[in-house]
Amino acid sequence: MELLEETELCFPHFPNTSCRIAKSSQSATLLTYTLLSFISVLTMTLNLLVIISISHFKQLRTPTNLLLLSLAVSDFIIGFLMLFQMMTISGCWLLGDLMCSLYYVLACITTSASIGNMVLISMDRYVAICYPLHYPSKVNQKKAQVCICLCWTCSALSNSLLQKDSLEHPGMYKSCYGECVFVVDYISGRVDLFLSLIGPITVIVVLYMRVFIEAVSQARAMRSHTKTVCPQGSETVMAKKSEIKAARTLGVVILGFLICLCPYFSATLSGQDTLFNTSLSAFAICLLYFNSCVNPIIYSLFYPWFRKSIKTIVTLEILQTGSCEANII
Repeated sequence: MELLEETELCFPHFPNTSCRIAKSSQSATLLTYTLLSFISVLTMTLNLLVIISISHFKQLRTPTNLLLLSLAVSDFIIGFLMLFQMMTISGCWLLGDLMCSLYYVLACITTSASIGNMVLISMDRYVAICYPLHYPSKVNQKKAQVCICLCWTCSALSNSLLQKDSLEHPGMYKSCYGECVFVVDYISGRVDLFLSLIGPITVIVVLYMRVFIEAVSQARAMRSHTKTVCPQGSETVMAKKSEIKAARTLGVVILGFLICLCPYFSATLSGQDTLFNTSLSAFAICLLYFNSCVNPIIYSLFYPWFRKSIKTIVTLEILQTGSCEANII
């Protein structure tokens, strides 16, 4: 396999200041770009299906699904940003310093919003499982919409403040022309680590431990109750089973998210200012992005309504008059 010459530059017209193209085989580069492009397109397509499903079908507009809709929007944006991440792998950023800063800020905002959505989903399942009688009064569409707006607003404000220097002085950390990097200093890194990882994970783990204990308790009660249950009671049992299944499904989503999230934040534990331009950092970012493709796949495996809505969309039945009133669940 023929290797690229070390002297090959991103911008040959600026030989003294241009960055060098990352040394790699042509076949490996082609494979990497093809794989990332496929994952990016698949991520955007699957999450777009989730967005269309929940937005179009009235039956799916529940508080829980609104949280899933917000998560799908953030995942869709991440899938789109993955196309830009491919530029950083070669070591040549062709869109200028301002776009580089905006790219990283938008990526941080979207990631923080995804984490916030996970926390909201955990809280929703906690109330639904542990306080089922109070769930209709405590959780409704309006409250879910307010929480989602607050989640995105806080993510945008916090990350804009953390990346204020990069936005005011684009390219201040680059060492050559064509490089796209951003620096997380010690203090900002610790703040971001707590707000985006330690705090949310603690809340998620505590809530899901409580949900798991309660779900096991309810499952045992249902098994003993089904032997003598009356027809009216069977509806209650089925409702509880549905809530427990939803909690289990969303638990799988959150577990996958945490597995993909941890490598990205591990760099901030080094205790030094961290420069995000190495191959390891690129791998961690790509792993985080890949989780956005996994979520809709989990939905399709566990949610019959998602499979049914996909069929309706793909067969263009969604274009028929009154399709938004269709029975999906």
